[in-house]
Amino acid sequence: MKLGALVTAATGLAVIIACLGLSGLVSFSANQRTKEIGIRKVMGASARQVVSLLSRDFVKLVGLATVLSLPIAYYALSIWITNFAYHIELSWVIFIVAGLCTLSVAMITVILQSLRVALARPTESLRAE
Repeated sequence: MKLGALVTAATGLAVIIACLGLSGLVSFSANQRTKEIGIRKVMGASARQVVSLLSRDFVKLVGLATVLSLPIAYYALSIWITNFAYHIELSWVIFIVAGLCTLSVAMITVILQSLRVALARPTESLRAE
């Protein structure tokens, strides 16, 4: 029971740290593209288009990481489970749900940071030029 609580706490902390890192990466990417985003907004791009522009690359990377990690996790868990007297059969549904949860948490993080940039006034970013 104590080990389960410790693993749950460590997993929650790892997810929070990963979201902070992803948030920082999105902020850095948006900061690097501030002028481009400002010009796109002046030319008539909507906030939805700007969010799509910023989140497209991150969704691809998170999706690729999920696809690559699912077989590895399945293999590792199937080996680990065989050591127990009473074990369950692993279902791919569990791994697909975990991958979708990962993708949704990443998308929420990316969209929140992208909206902040997309809703900013384009004159602020272009004035420094």
